[in-house]
Amino acid sequence: MEFNVSNKTRDFIHGLPKTETHLHIEGALPYHLLRSIDPILYEKPQACWATDYVWENFEAFEKHLIDNALKWFTSAERYYEAAQSIFAEHQRQNVRYVETSFHAGMIELLGISGREILAAIRSAAPSNLEVRVFLGMSRNSYTQKLGPVLEDALSWEGLSGFDLHGLESLPLEPWTEHLWRKARDHGLVTKAHAGEFGPAANVREAIELLGVSRIEHGVRAIEDPSVIEFAIDNNISFDICPISNVKLGVVKNMYSHPIRYFYDKGLRCTVSTDDPFSFGNCLEDEYAALSSACNFNHDQLKQIARNGFDVALLDDSTRSALIAEFI
Repeated sequence: MEFNVSNKTRDFIHGLPKTETHLHIEGALPYHLLRSIDPILYEKPQACWATDYVWENFEAFEKHLIDNALKWFTSAERYYEAAQSIFAEHQRQNVRYVETSFHAGMIELLGISGREILAAIRSAAPSNLEVRVFLGMSRNSYTQKLGPVLEDALSWEGLSGFDLHGLESLPLEPWTEHLWRKARDHGLVTKAHAGEFGPAANVREAIELLGVSRIEHGVRAIEDPSVIEFAIDNNISFDICPISNVKLGVVKNMYSHPIRYFYDKGLRCTVSTDDPFSFGNCLEDEYAALSSACNFNHDQLKQIARNGFDVALLDDSTRSALIAEFI
């Protein structure tokens, strides 16, 4: 994607040490991998990569993503190969830290062990890139078959946490609160997608009921100033994906994206790509969008980048060394 920024700003963005804190690994599937198994079908770039493309609705976006992802993600080895390519692209953009999630539903759909998928993603991480892996699940994922898997995941070696995904129109079922509490008791970090398609009240609910300190998206908190103040008072971070928000029609356009208001109010925000397979974006595009459409200057872009390291799951010495690069 192209955003109108100067070469100086583009070079500045590229040089920034960056984090990616909101990335679905199935939604980051590198296009060249699909082209390798069907060069005719995937010969041309996707229409959804156009800068002005907007998805009809979430369901259309989700179907497109799942239909394509299932063609590639058929084994733990395929997760490893995709993760290798994804992380190499991160390195090209000077990304130093990544939090990515894989979806629990894939365990059920493919019959692959979650432990094996987790190990495959982690083993694909290069030595100079810090990678943390989360298990994502929908609001209705606690089924008879998948429920025991989610309980077992509490003890998976190398899993960093849980993330609640999917349609916010589904109610928050009682199992979620209990499982999120158990996760924290096991030393895992908990996140929740809230305030994307759902109202600002969902952001408050995720903080109060689920006890999360990380909100994925959260952009509709703009509809209720009290929720924004509540998030600030409780030291909550919003992991925002601006291009995703525009292309999914959550936000009318980049010029009106609430991240500018959030930043000015003092709400800690990070920026990430969400599902680049369906949006045609990279992390540097997100920063360019903030610069060209939301009037973020270089110092403010630097602060956005640093926010990612402030919330990163790092030991103090590693965090300090990375933050020192901003001085």
